[in-house]
Amino acid sequence: RDSPEKSIPICTLKNFPNQIEHTLQWARDWFEGTFAQDPASVNQYLSQPDFVKKLDATPNTKLSTLERLNASLVKDRPVKFEECIVWARHQFEEKYSNTIKQLLHNFPPGMKTSTGQPFWAGTKRQPKPLVFDMEDPEHMEFIISASNLRAFNYRLKGERDVAMFRAVLSNIVVPEFVPKSNVKIAQNDKELSEQQEDMMDVDTQAEKVIEQLPEPSSLAGYRLQEAEFEKDDDKNFHMDFITSASNLRARNYEIQEVDKHKAKFIAGKIIPAIATTTALVTGLVCLELYKLVGGKKDVESYKNGFVNLALPFFAFSEPIKVAKTKAGDWEWSVWDKIEIDGRKKPWTLEDFMKHIEKEYKVEVNMLSYGVSILHSFFSPAAKRKQRMGMTMTDLVEHVTKKKLPESQKTLQFEICCVDKDDEDVELPAVHYRIK
Repeated sequence: RDSPEKSIPICTLKNFPNQIEHTLQWARDWFEGTFAQDPASVNQYLSQPDFVKKLDATPNTKLSTLERLNASLVKDRPVKFEECIVWARHQFEEKYSNTIKQLLHNFPPGMKTSTGQPFWAGTKRQPKPLVFDMEDPEHMEFIISASNLRAFNYRLKGERDVAMFRAVLSNIVVPEFVPKSNVKIAQNDKELSEQQEDMMDVDTQAEKVIEQLPEPSSLAGYRLQEAEFEKDDDKNFHMDFITSASNLRARNYEIQEVDKHKAKFIAGKIIPAIATTTALVTGLVCLELYKLVGGKKDVESYKNGFVNLALPFFAFSEPIKVAKTKAGDWEWSVWDKIEIDGRKKPWTLEDFMKHIEKEYKVEVNMLSYGVSILHSFFSPAAKRKQRMGMTMTDLVEHVTKKKLPESQKTLQFEICCVDKDDEDVELPAVHYRIK
């Protein structure tokens, strides 16, 4: 079995990072807590009558959970996108400037340990606070990604226009930070544990926060969206946020920054494939490709391969023939599709229906695009008649209420049909070319 994954001490993550892996884990935890767990807690509070009571079972996190609930529903709840930008700007100041200033107030430069050694030495890198600069691409990347993730949580329309961000940012007033003398910062995980045990009565503080929370009945039907981390979607701002958040923290501590590709590799815990296995599988695939290029038609010529180099074990078997579905005189498999070219002249729904019915000798009862039904035999006659004259692209946009992306070249439709005897007929998906 693999050796257990080495965890990073909490105090290293919170106050004393010294590797990019530390700042990436810190950013990943921030993402999970703010954009996934906080919305989940809000939804549980609004939907579960005993949610607050259940928090008694976790006294160490009860107060922080309630305070985050209060921030999400009362103090920092946005109603327009501009307020998400304000929130992101204040988060920048809090995480990359104020927290660092407080840390340096507690452990000033030149401070000595009880043994007379410099405190800021070895793995403890002395940080420096950042000053926000709209001309710094990393600063703006953080603001844009954090604002859009916040907007996603609250179901607000996002924005990518940098000029719009600059206009809002130029009018934000950030309060001047004054370090607090009564704040204790743990130097290691042992001190952190002791501090948690010495906390004052949590219930008293919790009650004060609960009094400020809105009654769930006053927000009936209101829910936030949770952001489920997905590293491979370049449009969801997840890796943009984690990369910029990590790099800014790395800049605090003078740690080498990384690009999004490297950040994705580390934060996504991508495990490289063993070269020998990859080479073997590639070789077996190429052998099958030679047969295909050589014109081999019989399935007996091809082989499935099962390999385990650790044993070692090699086994080969003949693949089974692909299942065929009969539709009248036509047989088709999962590899088949019906192709219609609508690039020269856009087809209307009426054109589309007549083509399917004439070509495949069936009657179309239902036509769908994804989860949206474009045509059905049980729809009101007036609606069916109205849609018959619409082009396929206009129909899709009309029913889904979404504009098709400029890059989309094909529409895929699913059809339900019956033959002349009113028996169900299965047909493959229809690919309609638009570009």
